[in-house]
Order: sequence, then structure tokens, then C-alpha cells
Amino acid sequence: MTTATAVNQPSLGSAAPAGRRLSLPVLLLVIAGALALTSIVRIITGADGITNVSQMSTALQLAVPIGLAGLGGLWAERAGVVNIGLEGMMILGTWFGAWAGYQWGPWTGVLVGILGGALGGLLHAFVTVTFNVNHIVSGVAINILALGATRYLAPLAFEGVQGGSAKQSPPVHSLGDFTVPGLSDALQELNAKGWFFVSDIAGLLGGLVTNVSWLTLLAVALIPASWWILWRTAFGLRLRSCGENPVAAESLGVNVYKYKYLAVIISGGLAGLGGVFLSIVANPFYLEGQTSGRGYIGLAAMIFGNWMPGGLALGAGLFGYTDSLNLRGGSENVHALLLLGAVLLAVGAIWLLIRKKYAPALLTAAIGVLMFTWYSVTNEVPNQVVSATPYVITLLVLALSAQRLRMPKADGLPYRKGQGK
Repeated sequence: MTTATAVNQPSLGSAAPAGRRLSLPVLLLVIAGALALTSIVRIITGADGITNVSQMSTALQLAVPIGLAGLGGLWAERAGVVNIGLEGMMILGTWFGAWAGYQWGPWTGVLVGILGGALGGLLHAFVTVTFNVNHIVSGVAINILALGATRYLAPLAFEGVQGGSAKQSPPVHSLGDFTVPGLSDALQELNAKGWFFVSDIAGLLGGLVTNVSWLTLLAVALIPASWWILWRTAFGLRLRSCGENPVAAESLGVNVYKYKYLAVIISGGLAGLGGVFLSIVANPFYLEGQTSGRGYIGLAAMIFGNWMPGGLALGAGLFGYTDSLNLRGGSENVHALLLLGAVLLAVGAIWLLIRKKYAPALLTAAIGVLMFTWYSVTNEVPNQVVSATPYVITLLVLALSAQRLRMPKADGLPYRKGQGK
């Protein structure tokens, strides 16, 4: 039996996740149902902005750095290393990307930003894998170190340079973007008609083909690429075995330290790429504090996605969409989403009743009634609620999805070479 085959045996803890995994047809039906409910709410409230092309395009742009951070977390945790330091690695990516980008061009900035994030990943791997320091402590330390390092370096590198300051880099040239000719215009026209469901799908698709950055295309391609590498190659099989049962993996000839190091360095590089997106695509310059907690939200998206690339992408899209409400008609759109939330909670309460979970069903129905009452007696929501929406959604999604999650069995556990002997 080959090593790659042996590593796939149940002895390594490859038990199925708790709960049933949704098949692709069922998942598509769920998405279609949610979109249909959103369409109904749009028609009732008149908040056409919740599914227009501009809203979806903005949501995609905001989802990319979250998705890249989450993908970085997925690589690390599939190898058994918890990476709370994603935020710090993103910060390093923003600074190094802008620093190299304004001097030598945006694509050089992309490469250097990835290396900056990978440097943070290497430090995290060195501390946690080699010295067995607690993963959470190491990650928090990297976040603090990255913030302090960039605050120290920014005045040295940018102050006195045209367009730069102690907290901001000079502008970086654009990477360019693309729009699919013909298709983009047709989808925008269809979206503007306001038809039930069809116009909403047109808005969603239109956002995917209108003014899309080349870096966005690369980020989207990394989702299926990561799935293929981790689940369809011998390399990915060995890497995942280190996160399930490193002792058994070592007994079968897997160099556990090497795979953990590689996974965490790749994790840092992906988070760094997310930071580059913020400092070159979302804004054409580095700005202190521009990550705004996206590394943590990326970690939440990964958990929501049950440590799988597809689920992670859905989570990043959800959080990106709620974040986009801050930029485009926030108060009106969030107010309309109160009605959508009330409807979804009503559906959830009915589902819980069918499953004979009476106490959770009653609580869900009560929250739904409160949300509907809030929608009925107001015409808008305070700006503070709009700003807090992405973070509230993050907490709610994690709370509601917690029962179906299964992390890698050895995730975050200390490991010493030869400890199984």
C-alpha cells in the first residue's frame, strides 16, 4: 500500500463531519430559495439597491480580501495550525504591496505583498511548530508585531515622498480591470427592469462581469485550485493528514514538520495577497488601519464554511455583501433586510418545529417577531446599526452554524516529532 493511500485510512481520523453535508443540488436550491425571498422583499420594500449590479460588484470587491484571508486560514488549519495571525499577515501584505508597488509597478507589489504575508506565516510556523508555543498566543503576537512594524516603517518609507505621509503611501498604478462586453450591458438592462427573481439573478451575475479586477479573477480561481490541491493530490492528502492525526501520518513516512511549515507559509502568502488587494485594488495606496478586522472575519468565513473552500466562498460572499451595505444606500437597504431576516427566521422556526425542537423554535419565532416589529414601526435604521451589520452577521452566522461544524481533529494541538514512539 502506498503512503498516499495509507494516509487516507480511517485511522487518521477521517470520519465524516458531524451532521449531513449538503449536496450540490440541494445547496443550489437553498441559494435559489434565498434569492427568491430576497426578490420578494425587494418588491415589497422598493429597495432595488439590495440586488442591483453596482451593489453586487461592490460586494464582490469587499468579499475578495475576506475570502483570501479565510483561504489562508483553511490551509493552515487543515495542517493542524490555528492561524489567528491572519490579520497581521494581511497588514504586512498591505504595507509591502504598496511599498513595492509605487516604486516598481503594481504586479511587483503583488509579489512582494505575498512575500510579506508569507514572512509572517514563516514566523508563526517557526514559533508554533518548532517551539510548540500556543497557537493563539503566537497569532495575537504576530497581529501586534505587524501593526507596530508597519507603523514604524511607514514614516521611514513614505514621509517626504510625493503623495505619501506617515500613515499613507504614495498612490500605486492600477492593475487594470475588465468588463465582459455585451453581456454586462444586457445584464444591467435586465436588472433595471425590476422583474421578480430574473432581475435579481441578472444583478448577481452582472456584478461578476462588470469592472472586475484581474486580481479578483486570480482570487476566485484560487478557491477551486485549493480544493483540487488539498483533496485531489497526494500532497494535499499528506497535508490534511497532519491536521487529523500527525502521529499516524509520521508513522507512514510523512514529514509532519515540513507540511505544517509549508501550509502556514502558504497561509500567510494568501493573507498577504488579501492585504495587497486592499492597498492596490480597493484603494490605490497603503493606509494605516485599512484591514479593519478583515483577517478575523476571514477566519469566521472559514469556520462558517466548515473548513471547506466552497463553504468559505459562500461565507466571504455573505460578509462582503453585508459590508457593501455601508457604501451604497446603507440605511434603506439594511431596513429592507430586517424584513428578509424576519421571513428567514419564520422559515427557521417552522423547520425547527418539524424537527420537534420546540424551545429553539419558540426562541427563533420570538426573535423574528421582534425583527418584524422593528421593520414595521421604523422607516430607516441608525447609521451605527449599518456600520455594525457585518460584525453582527458574523456573530449570528457562527452561532447558527456551530452545530454542524467539524474542525480537523488535531487542529491547534501541540506535536513533537517522534511523540508516537
